[in-house]
Amino acid sequence: MTSGNLRRRLHHGDVDGKRHERLETSGFESLSEPLLGKSNYDSTHSEVDTLDDLWESERKKEHLHWTFLFSQLIAQWAQWLANIVYGSGSLLGRLLTFPFSSHNGHHWRNITLGPLQEERLRNLQQRLEVPFDGSRLEHQDALKQLWRLAYPDRELPSLKSELWKEMGWQGPDPSTDFRGGGFISLENLVFFAKKYPESFQKLLHKQEGKRAEWEYPFAVAGINLSFMLVQMLDLQSGKPTSMAGIRFLELLIEDEMAFDNLFCIAFEMMDAQWLAKRATYMEFNEVLKSTRMQLERELALEDVTNVKDLPAYNLLRSSQPLLPGF
Repeated sequence: MTSGNLRRRLHHGDVDGKRHERLETSGFESLSEPLLGKSNYDSTHSEVDTLDDLWESERKKEHLHWTFLFSQLIAQWAQWLANIVYGSGSLLGRLLTFPFSSHNGHHWRNITLGPLQEERLRNLQQRLEVPFDGSRLEHQDALKQLWRLAYPDRELPSLKSELWKEMGWQGPDPSTDFRGGGFISLENLVFFAKKYPESFQKLLHKQEGKRAEWEYPFAVAGINLSFMLVQMLDLQSGKPTSMAGIRFLELLIEDEMAFDNLFCIAFEMMDAQWLAKRATYMEFNEVLKSTRMQLERELALEDVTNVKDLPAYNLLRSSQPLLPGF
């Protein structure tokens, strides 16, 4: 057993006072609280804000920013109208297409998607609509595949076993931890293990840095990251309108699996933030918020046209798959 497995772990019942409660959800719609939250091991610690609280605060800030920017543009347009000749169709045409804002030559409002972008966005949104269902054979097989990728030299446990806690599930039944995470969060973890096995193993076993006594549970942290990305990229809208969401649509042109690759990058970023802040279990939501802000900053860089252009992509370590056939 590795040193990472010797660190103390919190279980599902330790987090919210309920023992392995099963919640039926659909996709990402029902997750209204963080999967990592207040612990009864530290009653003096202030309650951690939920993920929705943090994101609601960020949405309000973003709304105020765009409201202010829009008011400035209205004033500019009014001044412009006072100095143009209305009889000029070309000038009026330019007025009607005046950009709300732009980045790298692209407009944030009324952006037109190409056929490839539309198809890939539609496929991704269809994935988001699939809830995790422990009774489905396909979902059971994905869990088994994740175990084999994580522990290629160990025997596969039953779908309800205390051994699952070693991967960072909060109880013996992983299906109770998905809540609103959806099946895509499990697909993200499997993709991570297959595409970047060295990074996956490093984070799974907490192999680098000075770790806290109360470490974040690996698998459940992954579910939180999937949910965070969906919110940040505005993927539940018909068409993303946030700055990060628009930049993500550009990444889809080059990489059909851009969301899954961003998940892997975000996991590395989150762990790096965790170590830099010397965080403990109760500070997970703060670390997650910092990770989101850092990823948004990197997505806003002008020279980013591919996932591999993100500075944090260099954190990922790929090597040959752990098992033949993956």
